[in-house]
Amino acid sequence: MNEGQRKMPDNPSMDSPSPGAGRFATTHWSVVLTAGQPESTGYRQALEALCQTYWFPLYAYLRRHGNDTHQSEDYTQAFLAFLLDKHGLRLADPKRGRFRSFLLTSLKNFLSNERARAAAQKRGGDRKILSLDVENAERKYALRPREELSPDKLFARSWALTVVDRTMDRLGAEAARTKRPELFETLRAHLTADKSSVPFREMAAELNMSEGAVRVAAHRLRWRYRELLRDEIAQTVTTEDQIDQEIRDLFAALAR
Repeated sequence: MNEGQRKMPDNPSMDSPSPGAGRFATTHWSVVLTAGQPESTGYRQALEALCQTYWFPLYAYLRRHGNDTHQSEDYTQAFLAFLLDKHGLRLADPKRGRFRSFLLTSLKNFLSNERARAAAQKRGGDRKILSLDVENAERKYALRPREELSPDKLFARSWALTVVDRTMDRLGAEAARTKRPELFETLRAHLTADKSSVPFREMAAELNMSEGAVRVAAHRLRWRYRELLRDEIAQTVTTEDQIDQEIRDLFAALAR
């Protein structure tokens, strides 16, 4: 997908499936709260969901902060182990602001502790909280802008790209279940582009469909994309207004 072309798709209508269909129940901030309560039902699933969303933004922050590949992997694992061992997510409070801000501040505090820094190699090596695909992470990191983008701004941009990628993955999984994956693969690169730039006629010929049918399919996919994106964002905020602000922040981060 062309990062420069990402923009919000058309407003959805009311006939689309619910955003959380096929996943564990998620309401505003519920994933964070569940991940902070080891005794709660769904704790492991919630913790894994958060780790999968945020590990690469944390890794990218560490790389831009001057750490090499191995150090960044070790610090990422050590920080996640620290949150798990100390039940650090219990401190996350929706009244104090965005979860991603809490997470980045927690990482900075962790790194500023010299004892934690000295133990990072050992803790990260001994406790594999996630199976990190560092090779793929390095390819993604290499694609990030090399201009004056601070570690904090790179964290925000990596978070935004991760959320968009997760949204597209969910949309693709839904398309696969409808037995029309080729339609999704043809349209996916255009779902966030200006409609005037979408070659509907050419795609219709490629898919052996009418142009009108392709336009309708694209509209429905744009609509579903927006719902799924809001669902991803809703997992770490508390109100509808905050979802809207996070979406604005997401596209501002992508525009950098």
